[in-house]
Amino acid sequence: MADRQYDVPGDDLSRYGGATSQIPKLEMDDDLQRVPGPEQVATPQRQVASYAWYNPRGWPLRTRLIVAAVIIVVVIGVVVGAVEGTKKAPYPDYLKLNYKLVDTYSGSSFFNRFDYYSGEDPTDGFVQYVNRSTATSLNLTYATSDSVVIKVDTVSKNATNGRQSVRLESKTSYDSGLFIFDIIHTPYACGLWPALWLTDTYNWPVNGEIDVVETNNLATEGNAVTLHTTEGCKMDVKRKETGTPEYVTCGNETHGNAGCGVRGTPSTYGPEMNKNGGGVYALELRDAGIRAWFFSRDSIPSDIDSSGAPDPSTWGTALADFPNTHCDISSHFKNQSIITNIDLCGQLGASHQFYTEQYHCPKTCESFVRSNPGNFTQAYWEFRSFKVYQAS
Repeated sequence: MADRQYDVPGDDLSRYGGATSQIPKLEMDDDLQRVPGPEQVATPQRQVASYAWYNPRGWPLRTRLIVAAVIIVVVIGVVVGAVEGTKKAPYPDYLKLNYKLVDTYSGSSFFNRFDYYSGEDPTDGFVQYVNRSTATSLNLTYATSDSVVIKVDTVSKNATNGRQSVRLESKTSYDSGLFIFDIIHTPYACGLWPALWLTDTYNWPVNGEIDVVETNNLATEGNAVTLHTTEGCKMDVKRKETGTPEYVTCGNETHGNAGCGVRGTPSTYGPEMNKNGGGVYALELRDAGIRAWFFSRDSIPSDIDSSGAPDPSTWGTALADFPNTHCDISSHFKNQSIITNIDLCGQLGASHQFYTEQYHCPKTCESFVRSNPGNFTQAYWEFRSFKVYQAS
């Protein structure tokens, strides 16, 4: 969120033939053996052999040089192609891993596992992130035995310094694992930039960022799963996914740090997802690659809902697939904390491309967010649980 292929022309080889000559016979007298004088001796001529057109021995020097040059070019092409082919590792074999539950975030203890970030928004949002005591007193975060809620202030009519909201960062970080995010409700409204993501905030972008869920404003276009990295991570390779890839260069130095994303259908976020009772996002982070699945509430695999040993190899094609073919996953993604927040405006939410052109939201983002608390009644996350599994 800091913000998802030579032809070498052949030569026209000419046909060349050689002329032949005969050595004349010397007739000898039967009765007299004579030694011929010098003027009588016939000088034999050299016989020139005739070669087929395809025999190089019959070609002129110039033709031989041209053909040799063509052969060298072809050999170089074959060698270079072989070298480049070895650089492109084959599509990884996502072998089954035996996952075991290591962490559960749910119920009344959910917020104990997070730090409340209350500093200045690093993405220039019109927001005040509040600490835990303030969030509790304003009822911006609360938990029951069944779910937890994280929301935006819906009371203040003049949020002069930005509307109050929440950003949580997990105290535990991970280098790999299977993350199961059970989501009941997703936030949407003009001016919003919500996300559920993983990163190392102290070493960004060196240790990478994985946006599991990220949208903006009215969010009717569906969710985009996106990676952000340093240079050297590309997805212009074979992938197996149901979503639509956007950019293929993940490095933050390109496309204004858009990353490499994969977009789902409208049912993967917002009003449509909420109407269907929410669903589950599953993220697998492993050396072979990063994959993300979305399951609507009525299609969650049984090994997620009731089993202690989920098996992604049985889930079918992922929504988003980021294989390690051109990206060393383990070196680009480390020390990942789970973060969830609801930003307001900011670099993405206030972008003219989205706020005005795509979603036709009113006024400017800041002026609208400042004075319209009633706009944010749907601006809340409701989670059933987060579960983290790691391979044994």
